[in-house]
Formats: sequence, C-alpha cells, structure tokens
Amino acid sequence: MAISKNQLKTITGLSQKKYRQKHQLFIAEGVKVIHEILNSSFELDTIFALDDFKTSISEKYIVRISEKELLKISNLKSPNKVLGLFRIPEEKPIINEGLIVVLDAINDPGNLGTIIRLCDWFGVQQLICSKDTVDCYNQKVVQASMGSLTRISIKYTDLENYLKDNILPTFIADMDGANIYQSNLPKEAILIMGNEANGVSEKIKMVAENKISIPRFGDIQKTESLNVATATAILLSEFKRGI
Repeated sequence: MAISKNQLKTITGLSQKKYRQKHQLFIAEGVKVIHEILNSSFELDTIFALDDFKTSISEKYIVRISEKELLKISNLKSPNKVLGLFRIPEEKPIINEGLIVVLDAINDPGNLGTIIRLCDWFGVQQLICSKDTVDCYNQKVVQASMGSLTRISIKYTDLENYLKDNILPTFIADMDGANIYQSNLPKEAILIMGNEANGVSEKIKMVAENKISIPRFGDIQKTESLNVATATAILLSEFKRGI
C-alpha cells in the first residue's frame, strides 16, 4: 500500500508547530522510539513501516511502504524501518509537590529532549516550560527524548505567574549563585534552568528565591559555561543525592 497524497501532505506539515496543533498529531521515528510510545498511554494514529517491521498492533493501523517512500517522509539521515503518527495528549494540571524542573526559553530541541530524559532518569515527574520554549512535540525533541516524553508531564505556561503563585522554594541556575556542593537542598523544590545564550530572564530572577551554581575546577578556566542539559544533569543529581 502506497502513501496517499493526503497522508504525505499531513506528514510534511507536521514539521511545523501550527500543523501539529491543528491536527493534534506528532511524528516519531525509529524502532526503539516507536515501541516505547506504543507501550505507553499515548494514542496511535498511523504507522508507516517497511515489511520487516514487526509489532503486535493490528495491521489496520499500519501502512506498509517501501524504503524509497520512507526516505521521502523521514527526517532522519538514516531512516530506521518505521515512522509513526501519534495523538498529542491533553496537558495535565500542575501538582506542586516533589522536585519540579522549570525551563525558561530553551531553544534547542536536542537540549529539551535530553532534559526530558534526565527528568525521567532522576524521577522528576513534572516539567514546566515557558511559552517560548521549543515545542516538546518537535520531531527532534521526540527523537532526543527516546520515549521519556511519554513518562513526563509537560506543561507550557506563563512562568512569571506560575512562580508568583507557588509555595515551593525556587532555585535558579546562575553563575553567581551559591556553590551547589555546599548547599542544603530540599526534597521538594523548583529548579529553574535558563536560555542557552542568556540564562534565566530578569523577570524570572525577580520572582525566584535562591541562586545556585556549579563551580569550575582546575587552574585554566576558559570554559564560559556548561551546556544547559549537562548543567541540569549535575544539578538534578545533587538534588537527589540525599533522598
């Protein structure tokens, strides 16, 4: 069965956020990622797969295609047997408990996908994003999250209003903050990570309580800053150390 013109148009359009929102669909690619999402609560729309892709789902959801057709619809340099369309789930309400990660204007899809994986690894169940953070259903984010997207509650909101109304202690990752290795960190808190180039915005700094930093070591300190995903990994590890 070949891909129809309408299906091709839909898949092509889903590279843009406005069409993902219009159709309430997102794209995932690759055998591992597809199986992770199929084993979650996310709703499947359609699978486009080569004949040798094996799955327990009904063939009524599968369009069998050629390698040439897969190349045409894939966003990967080396397509891996299968591309799937899944329904975007409804956002869940925020529950102000535990450790929550907040992202202020994260632009890079790879960074967001990695941070989603880190939240999954460290048992952070909620990720709150500013409205100008990259869409978590961007295809590059989906790929980088490697299935963790299905296990983390992600919500986009006005961060300033959210933080003003919150009772949990807030911690900003900032070069001028207190040494993370010398800080007493609570089990329940909000960790705020900022934009790759500019850090946390001034308006968010105004409503946050604490600044923490990761110190540099060594005699030659030429590195200006850490990648935001790398910094998130170190900070989450410290927050979880005493639990």
